[in-house]
Amino acid sequence: MEKIKHLDAKGKGQVDYDYKNDILFFKIKGREYMKSIDLDDVVVDVDKEGFITAAQIFDASKLFKIDKKVLMTIRSWQFEAKAENNVISLNITFEMLRRNKVIVEKGQNLIRETTSSLGNSEVMCKVIA
Repeated sequence: MEKIKHLDAKGKGQVDYDYKNDILFFKIKGREYMKSIDLDDVVVDVDKEGFITAAQIFDASKLFKIDKKVLMTIRSWQFEAKAENNVISLNITFEMLRRNKVIVEKGQNLIRETTSSLGNSEVMCKVIA
């Protein structure tokens, strides 16, 4: 069994929300992109070392059951990605504003299987506003 390698990217991330297309994008800065893996409603980017360094979540407002306008106010967030035996798990927690009050919404733990060759890895990225 292949050992799981870890990447601590706390404070090195960015988030973007495409309101028109309802796509939520989390990315770790400074990692060299190698390939993308399409998992239907999510696309993950993998760097040269085999770490998942970005996630694009399609139809994000429907998936998280959050109004699109509220998704535009994400302040702080945490992105955890794990790849093990060709199963990808994403856990995303974010803090945003709703009616000028800070709220915390925790996205589902998104688990997707892939046929792409992917080493075992774990990534933690946390950005605090």
